[in-house]
Amino acid sequence: MITGGQMKAARALLGIDQKQLAELAGLSVPTIQRMEASEGTVRGVVESLTRVVEALSRAGVDLIGEGAASTGGGRGVRLKEPAPTPGG
Repeated sequence: MITGGQMKAARALLGIDQKQLAELAGLSVPTIQRMEASEGTVRGVVESLTRVVEALSRAGVDLIGEGAASTGGGRGVRLKEPAPTPGG
């Protein structure tokens, strides 16, 4: 659904901190902190995850899933596969 890295990146694009995201999503700051500390896909209560995704969407962030096309017209960034390291 969403990764901790996506959450951090989305906040950075919006210029908001964890407290502001928590307020937008109607969640606690510790919940946002736990979500962002997740390795890979955030695990947790589905309702909380949905609230974060919806709050980010309302604020103007389009989250792009793995392998999904970006159909929006705004600016953004996308993480690509890391390049292989030389000799390794």
